[in-house]
Amino acid sequence: MKKTLGSIYLTLVLIFMYAPIATLMILSFNSSKSRSHFGGFTLDWYIGLLENEEVMKAFQTTIILAFLSAFIATVLGTAACTGMLFMKKRSRSIIMGVTNIPMLNADIVTGVSLMLLFIAARATMGFTTVLLAHITFNIPYVILSVMPRYRELKISTYEAALDLGATPLYAFFKVVLPDLMGAILSGFIMSFTMSLDDFIITHFTQGPGFDTLSTKIYSEVKKGINPEVYALSTIMFLTILILLFLVNYRPWTKRPEGEIRVRTRKEVVVSSGNGGAV
Repeated sequence: MKKTLGSIYLTLVLIFMYAPIATLMILSFNSSKSRSHFGGFTLDWYIGLLENEEVMKAFQTTIILAFLSAFIATVLGTAACTGMLFMKKRSRSIIMGVTNIPMLNADIVTGVSLMLLFIAARATMGFTTVLLAHITFNIPYVILSVMPRYRELKISTYEAALDLGATPLYAFFKVVLPDLMGAILSGFIMSFTMSLDDFIITHFTQGPGFDTLSTKIYSEVKKGINPEVYALSTIMFLTILILLFLVNYRPWTKRPEGEIRVRTRKEVVVSSGNGGAV
């Protein structure tokens, strides 16, 4: 009985989560502009989407902004995790606590704070200010994704590479980074999706004439949302869904048990098995 109730509860939660998205996808194929009447199946909204210059420009800006902010935040977040790994436990706990504040803070507070900062710095509101704002709130998500994986790494592998003559930077890229790649990729995708659908922070840090997809949709709500936006939202949802599926179900290559393979500039192979040779 308990298991059945749990399954029913989980099903209801999933229905409430995905029913609005399913409705949006159905409306993207609706030949009628009415949201309460299905006039038949059509692909006109998808075809018209390619001809709508304003929406496509906002979509292009959104993709570029999301990719750049996610990439820069991933690099900075991974570097921050590397630095925190060599800190004392108390210092690392303080830094992690400070890092979590932007995630717990209300978006409107972050947006207004960044807007005041840019105004005080006399920065011109536009793509640059929005990019800096997105990088700011993406970094904590990268750290949250990468740091747990960092703690599971065996430092002995890195030290073995140093003993074999590799430089610290070379050993990091050849030994540590491959083990972190799954967590780094997860942090990148999380940052990408967070930047993709952000509205509040973008709204406060954007300038006149600058629109992302979220702000463009908001501006069209007053005069009625064009069904072409439903088509674009459906494409974006399916793209993110496929991307997440590929990341979570990709068979990552694992090293055999008891074997450490280190490539230095001399291509040295180390085997830690019984009677291992160098």
